[in-house]
Parts: sequence; C-alpha cells; structure tokens
Amino acid sequence: MKKILLVEDDPNLGMLLQDYLQLKGKFDVVLCTDGDEGLKAFSKQNFDLCILDVMMPKKDGFTLGKDIRKINQNVPIIFATAKAMMEDKASAYDLGGDDYITKPFRIEELLLRINALLKRVSSKETASEPAQTQFEIGNYKFDYTTQLIHFDGKQQKLSTKEAELLQLLCLKKNTVLTREEALLSIWHDDNYFNGRSMDVFLSKLRKYLKEDPKVEILNVHGKGYKLLIN
Repeated sequence: MKKILLVEDDPNLGMLLQDYLQLKGKFDVVLCTDGDEGLKAFSKQNFDLCILDVMMPKKDGFTLGKDIRKINQNVPIIFATAKAMMEDKASAYDLGGDDYITKPFRIEELLLRINALLKRVSSKETASEPAQTQFEIGNYKFDYTTQLIHFDGKQQKLSTKEAELLQLLCLKKNTVLTREEALLSIWHDDNYFNGRSMDVFLSKLRKYLKEDPKVEILNVHGKGYKLLIN
C-alpha cells in the first residue's frame, strides 16, 4: 500500500480527500492541516507521494515543498491551489513539483494524476537500462543525479524540472527535441500552461550555459529545440 502525505488546511476537504483516496485508491493517507505539521510528518515517516495545498497558515505549500525537496529530491509532489495564474504554475514546477491541480477539482482527476505519477516512478525504478546521468556540455559538466552543473570551479543547482529538461536535451544533443516529446515526458500533458512553464525553464538553462559560446539551445521553428555544441 502506497503512503501519501496530504497537507490541506480545510478540514472538511482534507477528510473528504483522505477518505476517498483510502477507499477508492487503497492508499494509506496521512492528513496534516498546516505546513509545519506536514514537515514534521514528512521528517518522521516515509511517503511515496505528497499532495500540498499552497495557501496555508504557518507555512505555505510552496515553502513546504522546498523544505521537502531538501530532505528528498525524488518523492513526487502535487501542488493544489485555488490560484490559476501562470506564475503560480511556474513556481510549482520550479520548486521541484511534479504536478499542479487547480481548485475546485474533481477527486477522480486527482486520483488519476496520483496513479500516473506513481506509475512513472515505478517505471523509472524498474527500467533495465537506466538513462545516462553524466554529461559534458562544452566546457560544462552536468550531473543529472545531483542536479548540478559544474563550470570553472563553480556549480549551479537545478530544479527537478530544469534537470529533467536538460537531460532530455543532452540525450538528443545536436538533434531536435520536439516540444511535444519534452512536454509529455516531463509534464505528461502538452497543454498551453505547461508549454509556457517549459519556456521559462529553457530561458533559465540558456542563462546557466551562457559562459561557453560553443553551447547553444536553439529554437527550431515549428518543431522544438536543439542543444547545439559547436
């Protein structure tokens, strides 16, 4: 039975989600009502997935997600919020979130997203040939496992989504990574908002790699992107 940390400050919604996921999804769900309580629970127990409300007292969901990432880089995180602004979606992914759901939502949709994330994690764990994790990008060295770019004695820490996107670009070095392939592989949905989020991360990756003029991330019109190393 998979264990889920649910942090939701609305007690009625929290108990409704807890009961539904335990009954329909057959999950063990630990419910916390604020960010501080959620962090304490995560520090003491092992969880397979976290669902974090963003607007909470004491510690908001984004701050909690950032604290969780300091403890565990890999546990899937779903952010839930009443906000639907592009900046909030970008923040969710930039902080290492794996998915984002806007309130009000159907509980059935949340269950589908949970199962998709857990299936993705399971597929990674059972893959017979793990993907390459060490790359040389011109004068840079990129370690996907630690999510670090090394250059000239310095290092740049990447968010989870930035690291996943750069790994895909490296694996397709000097060839086109299609926009749809990147969105479906990392976000599992090629909708407009996820596309805008990816554009933000591409801009950040270009900034991280700008010190080496031989390295470029090109837009290929109508197709996608290319990590070009001259």
